[in-house]
Amino acid sequence: MEQDYRIAGLRVRMDTFGRTAALAQPYCIDFGAKADICIQSQQGYYRQRQADAPEDDLEYMGTSRDFYTKLLQYDGMALHASAVMVDGQAYLFSADSGVGKSTHTALWQQLLGKDRAIIINDDKPALRWVDGQWLAYGTPWCGKDGLNHNQCAPVGGICFLQRGASNAITPYLADDLLFRFLRQTIIVRESSYIDRMLTLVDSLTKQVPIWQLHCTPTLEAARLTYQQMAVKDTIHR
Repeated sequence: MEQDYRIAGLRVRMDTFGRTAALAQPYCIDFGAKADICIQSQQGYYRQRQADAPEDDLEYMGTSRDFYTKLLQYDGMALHASAVMVDGQAYLFSADSGVGKSTHTALWQQLLGKDRAIIINDDKPALRWVDGQWLAYGTPWCGKDGLNHNQCAPVGGICFLQRGASNAITPYLADDLLFRFLRQTIIVRESSYIDRMLTLVDSLTKQVPIWQLHCTPTLEAARLTYQQMAVKDTIHR
């Protein structure tokens, strides 16, 4: 049965089951006359080449891709990141799987407390340019641990993580920044989608502080990024 949801500030209509339906429950709203995004997902809809994958996983991945592809029409995109909200600002930590982005936001919670540091999405927060600012939103597509909150906040900074023997954070000045973003989002191989994505990434990198972190999985690393990204950001606002 179709259900309406408020996701990333938009009315999204989906016919879902299993994992997708359970994670989307906090986003439910009353059924309306017109949806911004419609996702028609039914059992078997996404089964193509992955014959051995569970139907529930296929639908979860398929609805995610459908949503973030259509989000481009509304100045939005996905970023493979863990997003933590502190004092009304969202800070995103992005990296390849297994590097430690979820570990790092968990360390922010250890440092600041879970009541203050709220993980709004642990895998694919939605980013949208709305009324002259970039906002980060929780969504139901949030990774294996299901960590998400139906909240949004202005983006205070984005940090790309790399493992290191010591902790150091610097502004991201390397010339591969566009490539780093494209590696951590959903790419649709159609020229109109690619052009729109490039425009959004260009805007994001001009409007939001971007950092690079070499770190150990320690509380000291979290303290360093918090001081640099959040405390100094508050002073300059």
